[in-house]
Amino acid sequence: MKRTASAVWQGSLKEGKGSLTAPGGALKNTEYSFGSRFASGAGTNPEELIAAAHAGCFAMALSAALGEAGFTPARLESSAELNFDNVPPKGWTITASHLTLKAQVPGITPEKFQEIAAKAKANCPVSRVLNAEISLTATLA
Repeated sequence: MKRTASAVWQGSLKEGKGSLTAPGGALKNTEYSFGSRFASGAGTNPEELIAAAHAGCFAMALSAALGEAGFTPARLESSAELNFDNVPPKGWTITASHLTLKAQVPGITPEKFQEIAAKAKANCPVSRVLNAEISLTATLA
């Protein structure tokens, strides 16, 4: 299985702009720029998209892990916050991703929930691709 996306960039780093497109339709000439990456400009940025991918991947991995253990989640609400730091001499680097989870899982104990959430964090494909510290705060509602 392969997934694709494309980027088009025009102009210099600080004054230029780009667009991102993915065949699935979530990104269709979606604007990104220096301002949207390093300030608060309009548009998206690669790190925001990685955070979204990590949050979504983790929620799906957790749903699968819960299902394997005999539980069906009523609701999994996940978010990812990336640290994007200038690390000399490498330069700008994603150094960490912190997952936050609020979950409703009928019939599960808090201990079993934490065990399964930790397993999903470690085994989510996006977690495995990131070369960064990945932490998790999981709350069972």
